[in-house]
Amino acid sequence: MSATESEPKRVRNLSPWASWQLRLDEVRPAHPVPADLAAIPAWRARLRGRLSDLLGPLPHPIPPDVEVTASIDCGSYRRDRLVFDAEPDMSVAAFLLVPHDRDEPGPAVLALHGHGPGKSEVCGLDGPEIRAAIEDHQGNYGDRLAQRGYVVLAPDLRCFGERGDRQPDDRYHCDVNLVHAVMAGVSPLTQNLHDLTVCLDVLEEHPLVDAGRLGAVGFSYGATMALLLAAWDARVRATVVSGFFSSWAAAHRVPWNMCGSQVLPGMLGELEHVDLGALVAPRSLLVESGTDDLLFPLDAATDAVADLRRVYAVMSAPADALEHEVFDGGHVWHGVRAYPFLKRWL
Repeated sequence: MSATESEPKRVRNLSPWASWQLRLDEVRPAHPVPADLAAIPAWRARLRGRLSDLLGPLPHPIPPDVEVTASIDCGSYRRDRLVFDAEPDMSVAAFLLVPHDRDEPGPAVLALHGHGPGKSEVCGLDGPEIRAAIEDHQGNYGDRLAQRGYVVLAPDLRCFGERGDRQPDDRYHCDVNLVHAVMAGVSPLTQNLHDLTVCLDVLEEHPLVDAGRLGAVGFSYGATMALLLAAWDARVRATVVSGFFSSWAAAHRVPWNMCGSQVLPGMLGELEHVDLGALVAPRSLLVESGTDDLLFPLDAATDAVADLRRVYAVMSAPADALEHEVFDGGHVWHGVRAYPFLKRWL
């Protein structure tokens, strides 16, 4: 039927992207931080159940059977290449950085990479692609932590580094993995979370690691995983989240900020960044935000941190347990507060 002259002409949309943007405009958190401070503890207790439901079942744990395949002297520390098992058909490749002057158990940090070359960038290896990534994002924080005396474990997340399957048509391997995961009824985010809990197991068993002094740091996708891991696993005592913390709606306004490894089915409106932060509380958390970060905008980050401060206050956390460092710059690792922050809490 054609519209009559008295009826307004209907505007039709053929773009899936535009459709999703309209839906994002309508997203409201289903479970916002309560205005009544007294209600926050019960609200927080329900968050864990929602997170568990969205993640689905984690893979069944198996012995990691850690193998050291190579060792290289890097000056102030030794870099070991490790391979260990996360599932019967899936192993993890990682670098373990051990300072030469470490002679007794001390703090250790899980250093998680963003999109790019993987653990090689975090550990500051050479090579054109790696050096370019480091120049773009300042992502060699694993190397910097080892030089400061920390034992550092830097794994390749699934689909990155040694665990990346390059597709013949250059299709992004994260999305190919997502297709397989969806068909199997699992989430890549859940799979990577499981792998990181195994990484914590590996660190706990190391003779030079104090299991009560474990931290996690990450930039961009690595920050996603560091925050999620700390929310899920209380063994993480201090967390640095750089270039991520804001909101799902704010983060998905640009098409190049999409990755099938970074989302959970049904999470939009149900589980926000601030909710994950609430599950970290009262343990220490540092959020880094760049003033010009187009992927995770500062205004959304500022609002989320403000909400999270109320949670930390109710849980009687130390005043400096939650920090928000805002710096002049874009989507990069900053690190100015990160290193003293980890020293303070680990």
